[in-house]
Amino acid sequence: MSNNYWEDVYQSKQVDQVSWYQQQDQKTLELIQSQNLSPDVKIIDVGSGASLLIDQLVEAGYKNLHVLDLSETALKATRERLSGKGVDISQIHWQVADICTVVLEQQFFDLWHDRAVFHFMVTEEQQEQYLQNVRYALKQDGILMISTFAEDGPTQCSGLPVERYSVEKLAQRLGEGFQLVHHDISIHLTPWDTKQNFIHTMWLFKR
Repeated sequence: MSNNYWEDVYQSKQVDQVSWYQQQDQKTLELIQSQNLSPDVKIIDVGSGASLLIDQLVEAGYKNLHVLDLSETALKATRERLSGKGVDISQIHWQVADICTVVLEQQFFDLWHDRAVFHFMVTEEQQEQYLQNVRYALKQDGILMISTFAEDGPTQCSGLPVERYSVEKLAQRLGEGFQLVHHDISIHLTPWDTKQNFIHTMWLFKR
């Protein structure tokens, strides 16, 4: 996936007219809060795009947020939206990068959140690069949250092929060191009312 591809997507569509748009992500926020994490924990939202989850995390009091996406246009939309709410965006860490190749700090993050990025990794090389970064950057007992298309979900998204998962298949791909904490299945409605089946998972990372 190239930066240019996703730049084109966000430059050609309104942020609420992409298939993955959500007004709120209450379920994810409640799952994060259920872990009783300190407000100072380091959270990275991978492939954040113009997601409103960052707004929700700020409002919930989390103070050490890292936002990563391939699209500068998407992150600009998030920064402008937060600024309009009076949020000091200089307190948030912004990074335009490819999660497969970006250099992250070792054992740095307490929580890694990914909604609908990993399923775009369709080659074994991409998947392994991604997971190497997860293992490198997550702390001991860190939390990995990944949502992907379910096995009966779409075979493509935004014109690109995707890999679909069951919980068992995802566990096998993650490999040793990840203990399943929570999983559920949901139906996401796109802005044009198409149904997409997702699985949502939370894992505890043990080195």
